[in-house]
Amino acid sequence: MEDRRILVDTSILIDFFRKKDKKKSILYKIQKTHRIFTSTISEFEFLAGVKEERATSLKIFFDKIKIIPFDSRASVIASSIYKSLKSKNQIIEFRDIFIAATAIANDLPVITLNMSHFERIENLKVWSF
Repeated sequence: MEDRRILVDTSILIDFFRKKDKKKSILYKIQKTHRIFTSTISEFEFLAGVKEERATSLKIFFDKIKIIPFDSRASVIASSIYKSLKSKNQIIEFRDIFIAATAIANDLPVITLNMSHFERIENLKVWSF
């Protein structure tokens, strides 16, 4: 049986909240067929960029999806990713490295609108939409 779990990147969350018609968002479409996860890093990125008056409604949203912490295992994987990217002069933002490491540590594919960063990472299953 196919594993129907997926980790959504911050870009997918932003896409959802920016669309007036939520049914046209990627998150809306994939939530019908997949168990949705995100990382504490995406939660941070999203909440750090939102206006205070929307924070309460976003807290309710984040309470409905599984948030995976950036833990010690992910930290070790992230350091390996960083070293690999640096050796190839293809470094990306630390936050994207942390999100990718969280996905790898939990054996989850990532869905993102930011393919140019995530596709550089070895052993990461990346979906685009």
